[in-house]
Parts: sequence; C-alpha cells; structure tokens
Amino acid sequence: MDQKITIMMPAYNEEKDLPVLLDRIQCALEGWANYRILVVDDGSHDRTAAIVRDAATRMPVELVQHPRNMGLGAAMRTGLKIAAQSSDIVVTLDADNSQDPELIKSMVERLGTGLDVVIASRFQAGAQEVGVPPFRKFLSHISSAGIRMLIRYPGVRDYTCGFRAYRAETVRSLIKTFGDNFIRENGSSCMFELLLNLRALQARVSEVPLVLRYDLKEGSSKMRVIRTMWRYVVTLIRGLMPISWRVTTGQERLLSERS
Repeated sequence: MDQKITIMMPAYNEEKDLPVLLDRIQCALEGWANYRILVVDDGSHDRTAAIVRDAATRMPVELVQHPRNMGLGAAMRTGLKIAAQSSDIVVTLDADNSQDPELIKSMVERLGTGLDVVIASRFQAGAQEVGVPPFRKFLSHISSAGIRMLIRYPGVRDYTCGFRAYRAETVRSLIKTFGDNFIRENGSSCMFELLLNLRALQARVSEVPLVLRYDLKEGSSKMRVIRTMWRYVVTLIRGLMPISWRVTTGQERLLSERS
C-alpha cells in the first residue's frame, strides 16, 4: 500500500501492556502497510518511554513525551496534530492491549470506500466484550443508548471507543476549523467530543465490529466513572452549540466581540 498509515497511541503508565501490543501491531501491519507507530507518552512514571525507545531499534516507532500527565485528550490532541501532518491515514488505538490490531486492515480498506472515519464498534453485530467488569459494561451500554437517543449521527453506534481510522485530510480539516479546540476535553470524553465535531463537518462514518479483550489487559483502569459521566454531559451540551461558539473559548469569544 502506497498510503502512509500512522498508528497513534496515547499511553500513560502502560509498561505492562505496551511491549506485547507493539509486537502485535508489527505482526498485523508488516508486509502490506507503509506505516509508523507514534506513541504519545503522557507523563508516565514507569518504563513506558524506555519500552518505546527500545522498540524503535527494531520497528518504525516514534516517541513523543509530555513533561507531566495532562490527560487522554491532551495526548490525543498532540498525537493527532503530529500524525495528520505527514500521513494519509491515522489510526488511533488504546495502548492497553485490549483492541486487536488485526482489525486495522479491514478498517483501512473500509476508508477506501469513500468514508472519512471508521470506528471499531462494540455495538455492531459480531462484536464482543470479553472480561469487561459487569458494572462498567452496564454503564457503557446505558450511556451509549442515551447518546444515540440525543445525537443522531448516521453510521455511528459507538461514540466513545478510541479505536478508529481517520483519513488524515479529515483530521486536518477538523484542526483547521476548530484550531486547538478540536479537542477541549482532557478525559476520556474527548473521543465523544471528536465525533461531535466531525458531525459538525458532516464527516462520513461507518463501523466494524470490535472484539474488546479486557482479559488481555494487565494494567489497571484509569477511568474515574463519576467525573467521566459528568464530562460527557458537558461535552454533549457544547457539541449542540454552533461551530462558531465551539471554535473559541469564552475569553477569546468575549475579546472578539469587543473588537
């Protein structure tokens, strides 16, 4: 494949899962993809950065580091801006080894049918969730159903999964339209925010079924459930506002109105 693919992964204290995942990505893409892996280390306190540097001696992987932990949204913002500059396709993937890189090929192929984004979805026929704690699974399904009732985005059922393939041109359009505010949320609600902003640009989206393997994940979950649910509400309200309101922060908006 002539198109350049960047696999972008935000990572925070993923020393347990990252080595296995990097090898799995290499096995899944070697031989058919012109690819690189970009790991955004969000201020980890473990060996995450050292693992990436070691892997760079045997596979096309690059490391970007935040000086401190800034949150998933900040890591996504950093990684997407870098990846979109020099790629044709950007694939985002969780660094906890719960999502199968073998799915990347079918996601990339689906993009070639005229789509802008392809999501690995937990809510398509054939999807499974293995090893997900029952309470978390319940919350995930309830929140997803609620979002689908409030937001209609053709082709989308899973608004929060981080395993996605984007046309880099679409990401660049997103950044051009919203500036750094293409992601404001620093928590996991940033994935929902991205889709709301893509919806405003009328990006074409489809899904493939995901087999989520929490049983392969060795590191602990970093999600704070109550805060996450609240940020989803804030993100939803903001996402229903006009683009012109979303592009600027409140202070920037005030200054522009005074000038």
